[in-house]
Amino acid sequence: MLIKPSMPKSWRVDTKPHKFCPGCGHGLVLKALGQAIDELDIQDRVVFGCDIGCSLLAWDFFNVDTVQTHHGRTNPVMTGIKRANPDLICIGYMGDGGGYAIGSQHLVNAATRNEKITVILVNNAQYGMTGGQMAPTTLPGMKTETTPYGRDVDLTGYPCQGPEMVAAITREGAYVARATVVKPVPLKNYIKKAIQNQIDGNGFSFVECLSACPTNWRTNNVETINFVENEMTKYYHVGEIKVPPPKEPLKVKTWTKIPAMEGQKNG
Repeated sequence: MLIKPSMPKSWRVDTKPHKFCPGCGHGLVLKALGQAIDELDIQDRVVFGCDIGCSLLAWDFFNVDTVQTHHGRTNPVMTGIKRANPDLICIGYMGDGGGYAIGSQHLVNAATRNEKITVILVNNAQYGMTGGQMAPTTLPGMKTETTPYGRDVDLTGYPCQGPEMVAAITREGAYVARATVVKPVPLKNYIKKAIQNQIDGNGFSFVECLSACPTNWRTNNVETINFVENEMTKYYHVGEIKVPPPKEPLKVKTWTKIPAMEGQKNG
């Protein structure tokens, strides 16, 4: 017996079918997010911020308050809204370019400050909207429009391990995980935990989602799933990532007077 797929109640029905390419993983991530919003019963409290890039096409996905930000600036926008309205549930949605390239400084600083927002980052190993150029997440040896012979780590460095970086720089109370669109149940569960962590007021919450871009990968349906499941997960380990316990602060001497400044004052 065929079971008709259910649509999250928090989705906007009038904007479906969505605008993403066939086979794109964004729809699966956004469905998981919609299911999490429904299960937590927080639709009337959510503010959804979407970045520039393919993530921009999510601007009309949900029947919630939505903010379209400048490229890479979703994290500070969500931070400002959350600080001004602590009862709101602020969810930032971006791609690997918005989070790890042009907006990397904002991700790092939001994690360092342990801002009480939830960030969902979609990693499809290249820049999707602009034609498939190399991204910070492009795998070693992977061919893109700007690495036609494959990514050379001696020239471009190694791919960004975003969740591991976030876990290392954030603080106790944060939640960090990496999921994949080929396993939708854990994907939804990780996103739900990340939102619950914000509801509980614990700290920064971050979920990277390994996703697919068959349009720029030039793969069929079987090849697309295999690449995510068998190639991306070799380099990007899926699961929850433990945030290290806090360390004792360093004992440093506090200077009450700086000789150089004293000289300037007297001179």
